[in-house]
Amino acid sequence: MTAHKFSRRTFLRGVGVTMALPWMESLTVWGDTPTVTKPASEAPVRLAVLFSGNGFHTKEWWARGEGRQMELGKVLAPLTDFREKMLFIRGLFNEEAQKGNIHSSQTGNLLSGAPLASGGEIRSGTSIDQLLAQRIGNATKVSSLVLGCEKSNPSVHKNYSMLYSSHISWSSPTTPTPLELYPALAFDRLFKDDVAPGDRSVLDAVLTDAQDLRRNISANDQRKLDEYLESVRDVEKRIENAGRRGELQGWRPTLEKANIARPADGIPQDIGEHMRLMMDLLVLGFQTDTTRITTLKLNNDHSALRFPNLPSVQQAGHGIDYMIHHLLSHSDGEDWLKVNQFFIEQLAYLARKLDSIHEGPRTLLDNTMLLHCSSMMAGAKHDNDQLPVIILGGAGGRIKSGRVLDYKDEPDRQMCRLFMSMMDKMDVRPKTFGDAAKMLEEI
Repeated sequence: MTAHKFSRRTFLRGVGVTMALPWMESLTVWGDTPTVTKPASEAPVRLAVLFSGNGFHTKEWWARGEGRQMELGKVLAPLTDFREKMLFIRGLFNEEAQKGNIHSSQTGNLLSGAPLASGGEIRSGTSIDQLLAQRIGNATKVSSLVLGCEKSNPSVHKNYSMLYSSHISWSSPTTPTPLELYPALAFDRLFKDDVAPGDRSVLDAVLTDAQDLRRNISANDQRKLDEYLESVRDVEKRIENAGRRGELQGWRPTLEKANIARPADGIPQDIGEHMRLMMDLLVLGFQTDTTRITTLKLNNDHSALRFPNLPSVQQAGHGIDYMIHHLLSHSDGEDWLKVNQFFIEQLAYLARKLDSIHEGPRTLLDNTMLLHCSSMMAGAKHDNDQLPVIILGGAGGRIKSGRVLDYKDEPDRQMCRLFMSMMDKMDVRPKTFGDAAKMLEEI
């Protein structure tokens, strides 16, 4: 292999479109110059945070052992294939979140550890994802991608704004980062420079540039480029088809042309497809280095989602749509377990997609910290004395996975200590963060 003359950040370009490329051995994607004996430098570390509200089935949320011998509770069963790439962390908590003891007061500072204002005010703290975006986000086209699958709730509950329940990402103490709920718009933000109705396909716009590039890269990279472009085309088609079915835009009027405003509380009809599309976009954002920081809020705390797609155990012949997610969380029944497993299946789907993409000697999952968390352990008791925390991926070899870590009896078990450790893996090292002044040395 010989060195090729490409710029430090290589893009495919078309009219109104800029699409970054995945890691390739032929290209100086990350900055170094490839030679006969040395490929381009290693891929950067990424951060993805997935949140699901209302906690979990406490009797089945557990892990013990190490590596392939790690045993998992029923909630975590979908992650069996990823035991060697998983950190199961027990015992961390957020002290400020215990003061209100309701959903909104436990969620709004989950990623910051900051005190929350009540009584009509909105004040939290800058979250870990947005602090990283402010420090290193200028290295990519999109400093951070903030996605969601359930609309924000603007009401008030027991003196706390429900915006706290709807947002985990905060750009400043008074500014929740807007959630992008629609896959098509998230796609546009990643790839289109000038979004307008009727824009043609991203791939059609950059096809000429892609053909020129293909002639100047190795055979391995040609295959990688073809696979990547096909994955982009697949997402485009799925977004288009889902839009035709009326699944991604929530409630639809029966008239051919709507004569009333679309209800603000509409949610996608097929929540599983919505979640998977958002995760596919997350993967594309990381794969192309268009962004290195993403949060995906699968649902709100105090969520109103229902799950007609999941067959009920407790009400045979029906889906789990007889009760909203929030109320269902006030039990430890079989249907609650099935809903828990559904959320963890989405995490497994994302991990599998990331792990299928190779970036030199590692996979995209190996180069990522994929954090899954909730703001409480048990919805029935609003119990957040210890939080459910999983990290998948290796942060580019900086995290030793396949372990269970227990901080329940430790004196300094702040969740923010974990965030300081995670920021350290991305070379961002604030002296303090939230209520923490030191990292978790074991991470």
